[in-house]
Amino acid sequence: MVWQQIYDPFGNMVISTALAAVPVVVMLVALGLLHIKAHFAAAAGLVAALVVAVMAYGMPFEMASRAALYGGLTGLVPIGWIVLNIIFLQQLAEQNGSFKVLQDSLSGITEDRRLQLLLIAFCFGAFFEGAAGFGTPVAVTAGILIGLGFSPLAASGLSLIANTAPVAFGALGTPVITLAKVHGYDLMQVTAMIGRQLPLFSLLVPFWLIWAFAGRKAMLEIWPAILVTGLSFAIPQYLVSNFIGPELVDIIAALVSMMCLVGFLRVWQPKKVWTSTSLKGHERDGGDAKPALPVVRHSAGALLSAWMPWLILTVFVFVWGLPSVKAWLNGLWAPSFKIEGLHNLVEKMPPVVAKPTREGAVYVLGLLSTTGTGILLAALVGGLFMKYRPMQLVATFGRTVWMVRYSLLTIVLMLGLGTLTRYSGTDTTLGLAFAGTGALYPFFGTLMGWVGVAMTGSDTASNVLFGGMQRVAADQLGLSPNLMGAANSSGGVMGKMIDAQSIVVASTATRWFNHEGDILRYVFFHSIALACLVGGFVTLQAYVWPFTQMVVR
Repeated sequence: MVWQQIYDPFGNMVISTALAAVPVVVMLVALGLLHIKAHFAAAAGLVAALVVAVMAYGMPFEMASRAALYGGLTGLVPIGWIVLNIIFLQQLAEQNGSFKVLQDSLSGITEDRRLQLLLIAFCFGAFFEGAAGFGTPVAVTAGILIGLGFSPLAASGLSLIANTAPVAFGALGTPVITLAKVHGYDLMQVTAMIGRQLPLFSLLVPFWLIWAFAGRKAMLEIWPAILVTGLSFAIPQYLVSNFIGPELVDIIAALVSMMCLVGFLRVWQPKKVWTSTSLKGHERDGGDAKPALPVVRHSAGALLSAWMPWLILTVFVFVWGLPSVKAWLNGLWAPSFKIEGLHNLVEKMPPVVAKPTREGAVYVLGLLSTTGTGILLAALVGGLFMKYRPMQLVATFGRTVWMVRYSLLTIVLMLGLGTLTRYSGTDTTLGLAFAGTGALYPFFGTLMGWVGVAMTGSDTASNVLFGGMQRVAADQLGLSPNLMGAANSSGGVMGKMIDAQSIVVASTATRWFNHEGDILRYVFFHSIALACLVGGFVTLQAYVWPFTQMVVR
C-alpha cells in the first residue's frame, strides 16, 4: 500500500510545524540542556520522531520503523565505518610514538597555537573535506589537535567551526553534483553561484576561528597570517568553481592555502607567541591551558616515518574519492537490498515536487568503495610501516571498536532519526514553513539549508531534501533558481557544526566521551550566527545592486 506524505496534517501550519520540530527539539534539549548521554538523547529523539510520524502524520508504524532501520544502516556504513577506522589509525600512531614526532614537526613550523590551528583545522581539514567528506576532516583534525595538547573542547569545537566553508564542495563535489542531478539544475551554473557566495566566508571563517579560540585582541595580533590563509583559499575556490567545475574545488584551494601559509610563516612570525591550548573564556573545557613545549628537532628520517601514516592516509582517501575508483570497486562487490515495506511505498506530494513521486529505499553495502575502507587499508599499511605485527594490529583494532562502541550506537540512532523525518515528511513541513516567508525568502531559504544539514548531518542530503523546493519557491517569487539552490548548499554548510553526527565524531576523535552536550552548546551560537550572515548575503544578492550582478541566471 502506497502512503502519501501530508505536510500540514492539522490544517494549521503553526501546529504542524511545531509538531514536526518536536523530535529535533527533544534530542537537542536532552543533549544540550539536560546533559543526557548522546546515545540516550538520540534514542529519545528517535522515539519522539516515531510517535509524531505515526500519531500525527499517519505514517504506518511498520513503515516508520523500516525508515529508521534504513537510516541506522546508513549510519553504521559509511559514517560509523569512517569514524572507527580513523580512530584506529590515530591509536596506532599514538602507541608507536610517531604522533609525538608529528607534534614536534608542526611545532617546528610555528609554536603559536593560533597558527597551528589555522594550518591543521582550516587548511588540512579542508583538504580532507574535499577528498572524503562525511566526517573525515573533523575526525582527523580533532585527533591531531588533541595530540598537540589542545583541550578537548577546543579541539572538538574549533574543528567543527573550521569545517564549514569547504563543505559545499566536499567529497569531490558530491553535494552540488547531487543537487544538479536530482533537481535539474545546470551543474556549472549552480557550482559557479556557490562559488560566488562561499569565498566571502572562506575569508571570514579563519578570522572567526581564531577569534573563537583566543579572542579579538589575539586574533588581531596574527591578522596577516589569517588574511593569507583566507585569501589563498577563497581565490582558488572562486576560480575553480566558476571556470573548472565542482570536483577539485576544495582540494586545490586547500593545497594552495596550506602552501601559502607555510611559506608566509617562513618570513613572518607574530611578536607574541600564543601558548594556551584552552578556549579563551572557557575555564571548564576539558583540560587546563598547557604551555607550548620546547621545540624538539628530529632527523629527516624520523620526520618521514612520523608523517608517513598520514601521507598514506591522504593518498588512500584521495584515490577512494575518485568516481572511477568508486565505480570499479562497486563493480567488484556492492550488494544492494531493497528495504521491503518502505521502498517505493512513500510518495512525495506537491508543492514539494511537481507531481507525486515515490521514494526509493535501497541500501547499498558499498563496503569496498566507502571511504572508511580506504582509511582502514591506510591504517593497516601505515601500521606495518610502523613495524606493528599483524596480531598487534588486530588487538588494537579490537580495543578501538570497544572504545567507540557508544559513539557508533549514537551515530546509528541519529541517522535513524534523520531518515525517519525525511520519509515521514516532517522535515518537509519545516521547509515549507520557511518557504512561506515571501520577500524574506532569500534569508529564510538559506536557513532552510541550515536546518537540512543540522537534521541530516549532510549537505548532500539537505540538497536532496530541499533543492526542489528551493527551485519551485524561487520561480514563484521571481528569483533566480540558481541563487536559491546555491543558498541551500551555502547556508547548509553552517549547520554542519551542530549536526549530531559531526559532534559525536568530534567527541570520539578527542575521546571526550559523554560531553557532546558541551560541544553543542559551544558551537551553536557560531553556527546560527554564520548561517544568518550567509542568509543576509544571499538577500543582498537577490535584491541589492551591485550584489545582484553576481547572480547566475
